[in-house]
Amino acid sequence: MKKIFLLLLTAFLFVGCGKDEDTIYDFIGTWTGTYEGTEKGDWNVVVATDGKVTGTLHSDQTTENYYISGHLSESGDLVATIGFPEDGEFRGTFTREDKKATGTWSNAVPTPTRAGTWKGAKTSK
Repeated sequence: MKKIFLLLLTAFLFVGCGKDEDTIYDFIGTWTGTYEGTEKGDWNVVVATDGKVTGTLHSDQTTENYYISGHLSESGDLVATIGFPEDGEFRGTFTREDKKATGTWSNAVPTPTRAGTWKGAKTSK
């Protein structure tokens, strides 16, 4: 009986020690930051409960605003486009531990194509 009890206890310990599943919950809210490269400015996006990402990219040089639209995975991978119609990319990674985000951007309109990196952080829920 003692061996059966120890066997069951060991089995329950292994079941209870599984890795927490990734969820989008930690990413929901407003994220803001800056971008630089062949152009610079700031950006902000809102992550919705379904992972949809919407926001704007503002250029310091042209004073133009560009629409950002895309999706954030439960693991924090962002795939988004810039412009309407889509003329560029805004890709990167959001981290749940330190609430930071980094990535790359490119935009083909107006020509020539501009590109660089971006960084930011979560600012609100």
